[in-house]
Amino acid sequence: MSESSTTPSPTSWRYCGNQIKLWRTHAGVSREDLAKEAGYVVESLRSMEAGRRRPSRHLLDIADQMCGAKGILAAGEEFLKPEKFISFALDFMRYEAEATNLTSYQLQVVPGLLQTEETARTLITAHWPPLDDETVEDRVAARLERQKVLKTPTKSFSFLIEESVLRRPMGPRPEWSQQLHHLLDVGAARNVNIQVVPSKGVHPGIDGSFTLLETAEHVRLAYEEGQAVGTLYSAADKVSMLAQRHEMILRQALNPEESATFIGKLAEEQ
Repeated sequence: MSESSTTPSPTSWRYCGNQIKLWRTHAGVSREDLAKEAGYVVESLRSMEAGRRRPSRHLLDIADQMCGAKGILAAGEEFLKPEKFISFALDFMRYEAEATNLTSYQLQVVPGLLQTEETARTLITAHWPPLDDETVEDRVAARLERQKVLKTPTKSFSFLIEESVLRRPMGPRPEWSQQLHHLLDVGAARNVNIQVVPSKGVHPGIDGSFTLLETAEHVRLAYEEGQAVGTLYSAADKVSMLAQRHEMILRQALNPEESATFIGKLAEEQ
């Protein structure tokens, strides 16, 4: 998952930046003086005030002192913490946490619920435009936090993963071997099913990855994600279409035992 470089700046950035500008103007502090005191070039400060760049904790503290804001500006730092998830995936993440049944087909990467910390960090670090270190670590932590749902024995999970995903090391080979062994460990749980889809010929999943969800109230949903957008479907016709595709892909997949043997052999080759 990734965000487009044209994604609007968060409202919190724009609000805090505007507050810095208003307090600075009211206190008679020039942009040049504040930038010098905080150790920024003027253009960087201008970008923060305009909300194009996230105001730093350091700037908020300096501006608070210079403008006599008595902690009001500094308090804004709490609302500038990076989002744990990409904005367009938030609704899906909420339903994922509540779902009693999750079925996933993945064409490109190991599903987030099955990633090791190293794989998650590698994929999130590869985001473009680059994310700052704090955002990377927050998103890695959030991805690992999501995985706790797998430990609920009354919820069921089924993952179909293309063979090509497993054959493409995403990181150093020792780490990829660890990732493959992790799949075996997670797949050993009675409520988790992992199957490999051989990468030969064509099938209905060739158009992209998707996830099917069912809640305790038997509401059925489907989720698809692209480079800069994610779509959560609740319309019965859309959900049914993707469910049918999943059934067609499943017919070509190795069974769970065959899949575990296949993954184990790949892990030994790393």
